[in-house]
Amino acid sequence: MENSVKEELLVRVNESLEKVRPYLQADGGDIEIVELTDDNVLRVKLTGACHGCPFSMQTLKAGVEQAVKSDVPEIKEVVSD
Repeated sequence: MENSVKEELLVRVNESLEKVRPYLQADGGDIEIVELTDDNVLRVKLTGACHGCPFSMQTLKAGVEQAVKSDVPEIKEVVSD
């Protein structure tokens, strides 16, 4: 993937994550981008209270992934690192 395309996608992903971040932070957690792969898989790390939470996969898939894919349809999947 061309760097300029990847950078533009990451900007849009960051904007999307800023919309869900307050919900994560309200529960004492947060999210960090680890990597955007060349095949448009977003690798993230849940931090704080979200790290190790029994509901973290549900939060990741039903919350974060759906929001990101809605805002940035080029993203194929969001996975936890």
